[in-house]
Order: sequence, then structure tokens, then C-alpha cells
Amino acid sequence: MGAIVFNVTTAALMVMMVNCGLAVLGRDTLRGRPLPWAAIALTATAVAGVLLQLAWSGAMDALDADPAKSGWWRELTSVFMQNGGLFGGLWNLLTLAAVAALAQWYWGGPLTLALFLAGVLLPGRVDTLLGLGDGPSADPRNFAGSSGATYFLGATLALALLTRTRLPKEIALAAGVPVLGLAMWLAQDNGHGLVSVYGFALAAAIRAVRHLLRTARPTAARPGPHQP
Repeated sequence: MGAIVFNVTTAALMVMMVNCGLAVLGRDTLRGRPLPWAAIALTATAVAGVLLQLAWSGAMDALDADPAKSGWWRELTSVFMQNGGLFGGLWNLLTLAAVAALAQWYWGGPLTLALFLAGVLLPGRVDTLLGLGDGPSADPRNFAGSSGATYFLGATLALALLTRTRLPKEIALAAGVPVLGLAMWLAQDNGHGLVSVYGFALAAAIRAVRHLLRTARPTAARPGPHQP
């Protein structure tokens, strides 16, 4: 029963984040948008990782992020290894493709890649700082898989919606992402929830910096009292 609740809440959190992305972009605008090259690149790399696992039985041992093993590359390569079985692997690939596409259409390709990389590198280090994890990885409680970075990226869409809507239902949807994520972590020790909180917080920081830069530009450009 516990495993069922874990899977249901994990899936519900992803559905919420995807719906945040659809709401902030506008569902009717998706057909006319350009190909999300960053999302395609990330998904293709993840598919290549699965194919490598199928072709090479030692791929997981060589490329996962088990802190007991050495290898600087593991922190990056582990993200594109899947260890959740057939259903879990398909879920990770499909959600990566969907979230990355929505993120690119909102944030742009370069920032989407940067946010995904942040989802790979930051959670393990923050967890270590807070005493919550065992070392750097996409999700320190599970040493392989793209889901940690995907949930981190997806949470940035919730922050985007929260800052761009005044509709009560959409505000509740967006605010519900970090709330549910934190509840999942506290009640289930579910790392997907915790990395979602991290992603939401990073997006809030990015928005704050952008706002400061926008408000500083007019001030810098405005001539002083003795300027022509």
C-alpha cells in the first residue's frame, strides 16, 4: 500500500507541474511553437543511455552515481541511466520530454539546459549541506535516473505560473507544487518532492535577479541632474 501511495503522489506532482507549464504557456499556443531543440537533445541522450544499458550489462556499474565508486563522470552520466524497470524508464523518458519542451518554450533553450544541469548538480550538494543526503547525484537517495533533474526543472514552471496568474485555481495549482513536494519528503522520504522544492526556490531566485536587473536599467540610463 505504501508503494502505491508513493507512486500516486509522485505521479500527481508531475501532472501538476505539467499543467502549470501548459497554463503559463497557453494550451492553444503549443501547435505554433518551434521545435524544442534542448528538450529533443536531452531526451535523445536519455534514450541513448537506455540503449546503452540494453547493449552493455556493465553500463550501470560504470555510470551510476553510487558514492562508494570513484569516477568524476558519474554525477552526469547517472542522470541518463534508468533503474526503475520498464514502466519507470518509460515514465522518466516521457516526462523528461514533456517538461523540457515546456521549459524551453518558457525559459528558452540555454536557460532550460542550465536549469536541468542545476537539477543534476545542486540537490545533492544542498542535501549534503543540510545533512539530508549521502553525496552528490541527480537524486542522492537513488543513484541513477533522470527523474530528479526532471522534477527539479518541472518545479520552475510552477514558479513561472505563480508569478504570472491572478486566477485562484492557477495560484492554488502552482503553490501546491512546493507544498505537495515538501509534504512528500516529510511523509514519505520521497526525494522527488524535495528536489521540486529546490527547483521552485531556484526559479524564484532567478526571477528576483531578473526583476532587480530590469528595475536597475532605467535608473542607470536616466540622466542625472547635471547631465544633458
